[in-house]
Amino acid sequence: MSIEVGAIVEGVVTGITKFGAFVELEGHKVGLIHISEVADVYVNDVNDFLKVGQKVKVKVLTIDERGKIGLSIKRLQPKKPEAQRAPHAPHANANGGAPGHYQKPQGNQNPHRPQGNDFHRAPTRFSNGPLSFEDKLSKFLKDSDERLTDLRRKTDSKRGGRGARRSS
Repeated sequence: MSIEVGAIVEGVVTGITKFGAFVELEGHKVGLIHISEVADVYVNDVNDFLKVGQKVKVKVLTIDERGKIGLSIKRLQPKKPEAQRAPHAPHANANGGAPGHYQKPQGNQNPHRPQGNDFHRAPTRFSNGPLSFEDKLSKFLKDSDERLTDLRRKTDSKRGGRGARRSS
């Protein structure tokens, strides 16, 4: 069986890095499972999910012109129907849902303004629904930009601003 995009193949984890895991496939070809494609939940450390020598079943996502193979374990996992996810989020684990899929109740929190160390919290930090990696990155960049703007305002006011009150 040849390796082609969309194929589901088995391989052995040969190495783990901070950005993903290398998997040896048939024909001594090696592919990479990026950290964002390891699991359905937030992955801080790939070692929590995979071990060197472990056999894994992966889906081939990409094969570029240089022969680099992009793999995913996450895309093999079945998607939950939309009706089960959003409306009854606090009850999601009651029906055998995987750990890390619990969604916080909607309270008086502002979803666009994380409190404390939200970006370093456990997998529930993006629990307002299933967000793609790009959505998470966009949210992170927006929040970071807001924090940086606030910091600059405070710093500039302590120095007297940057040319705002110059006398001629």
